Amino acid sequence: MPEFENLWSGGPLFVQAEHFRLSTDCVLLADFVNTPGTARGIDLGCASGAAALLLLWRSPGLHMTGLEIVPAAAELARENMEANSLSERSSILCGDIRRHRELFRSGSFDLVVANPPYFPVGSGRTSADAARAAARGELQCSMEDICAAAAFLCRTGGSVNFVHKPERLSELFCRMSACGIEPKRLRMVVHRADSAPSLVLVEGRRGGRPGLRIEPALVLRNPDGSETDEVLKIYHRS
Repeated sequence: MPEFENLWSGGPLFVQAEHFRLSTDCVLLADFVNTPGTARGIDLGCASGAAALLLLWRSPGLHMTGLEIVPAAAELARENMEANSLSERSSILCGDIRRHRELFRSGSFDLVVANPPYFPVGSGRTSADAARAAARGELQCSMEDICAAAAFLCRTGGSVNFVHKPERLSELFCRMSACGIEPKRLRMVVHRADSAPSLVLVEGRRGGRPGLRIEPALVLRNPDGSETDEVLKIYHRS
């Protein structure tokens, strides 16, 4: 049996998949997403369901679908939902993002979130572990695939949210715009206030008008190395 632990005191129960550890990226993405006014969301490449679980925990009116290609991870996502009595508000499917048209109807969701593979094929070392390699690199799903799926699944006016690497921000914006998703909100994540960004959080609007709002950077650490007040709040440590 999986060994569940609370993500924070009094928070949701969660057990991690072997190849998909709960990451800062996932937690920050879930915190970044605006859920008011959304009824149905989907997490593309949900792994063990952490982002969907965090969104459901804070948004009682939300239903989340998770799409995950690795059967063991999808099953663990189902168990995480069941452990928190969220089975009726969630649906976990084992399937390929590239086959989204076969799995869902167009415009089925108000909200799309994705923590996609960061690295294009041929960049850097590839893990010998197939599942880990697919999670880190675009072996099974490219940025173009993710954006195409998000555009098809999100209704007009709906919200599409990504976490990605800053060095691919220009490419991400181009891919989003080409698919009819207008970048509307950007937040950089920096380790310290004087550091270069390590992550970017992006919200787009399906069929939205041009106009990008750049929010203040999310700073992870104070000058003395301690976590900032905002990080403590995100992780429910304050």
